[in-house]
Amino acid sequence: MKTLLFIILSFTISNKMDAQKKQYNPLTQDEKRVIIDKGTEMPFTGKYNSNKNSGTYICKQCNAPLYKSSDKFDSNCGWPSFDDEIRGAVKRIPDKDGRRTEIVCNNCNGHLGHVFFNEGFTTKNTRHCVNSISLNFIHTDSIPPEIIKTEKRE
Repeated sequence: MKTLLFIILSFTISNKMDAQKKQYNPLTQDEKRVIIDKGTEMPFTGKYNSNKNSGTYICKQCNAPLYKSSDKFDSNCGWPSFDDEIRGAVKRIPDKDGRRTEIVCNNCNGHLGHVFFNEGFTTKNTRHCVNSISLNFIHTDSIPPEIIKTEKRE
């Protein structure tokens, strides 16, 4: 009887915990193609390429803060460029061919773009080339949405 009670209680707790797990933000097919399937949006088409407003760029999939507008610069490459990330927000992964370094959200593993070094655009000599479709922008005077923490998508 104790075993049966334990199994029923365990099952009930497990189901409640699963129901309380938060899901990532829903993504369109185009967003999935870039964020999950590691695609790239067409250059000069992203809505944040020319954005000059003050605020924070967050992950489209999980709302984690990634970049400050003060670190954004105009590289004329066709995608938003940043010379720094918010500490601990971005993970760097060498591409299999060893020629580039992919950047992903450290919270959810969502694909952001690639990082390049020693190009001379800024004194930090770093350029995070990020797909606009991977981001949302929160103005300085706005309240950011809650970060969604759940199992990382692979």
